[in-house]
Formats: sequence, structure tokens, C-alpha cells
Amino acid sequence: MATNNTAANPSTLLPMATNNTAANPSTLLPLELVDKCIGSRMHMTMKNDREIVGVLLGFDDFVNMVLEDVTEYENTPEGRRVTKLDQILLHGSNITMMVPGGEGPVGQ
Repeated sequence: MATNNTAANPSTLLPMATNNTAANPSTLLPLELVDKCIGSRMHMTMKNDREIVGVLLGFDDFVNMVLEDVTEYENTPEGRRVTKLDQILLHGSNITMMVPGGEGPVGQ
């Protein structure tokens, strides 16, 4: 019968992520990166294949985001539709990719 001796052999344990980046200054947690982007332009790809570009005003622990000076790009059968918005609230579960400093889709 096989036994699990992980507790007896600490070398088999995987390192756990911690909030203490002082021990390793090169460690940057995802929410820390998003926090550093407040006030910066962000390019977001959404689940519905829309792309959003705007200035990040704030976010919460669920990565719901508030953006201002927003441009939304949507590909339709008629071509690319571009919508300008003053402000938008994005639900974090719909964001698939974020590019800090991104200027939007290629071939605008």
C-alpha cells in the first residue's frame, strides 16, 4: 500500500504564493500589477470578442473595472463597429486578457 509522506519530506512541497513581495522583489501578484495600472491606458479583450480600450480608474477584488475615455471595438458581419463612451463598468468575469498601455486592436 502506497503512503503519502509529503509531510515527512518537505522537499516535495510546492512553494505557496504569499503577499510578502519583500522576500523576492521580482514577484508581482496579478492584483498588484492591475493596481500599478490605475490611471494608465488599458486594452482589454472580452469573452464576447469585443475589445475595450480606456483609462483604468479603479477595480475591486473580483477585477470588476471602471474605465474612462473608452473606445469599444466590435467585429460584426458588416465590419468593425467602433463606439466611444465616457465611462464604463466591466464585469471582471468577462475579461479574458488585459494589456497595460495597450492602444487597441491592430488595423483600427
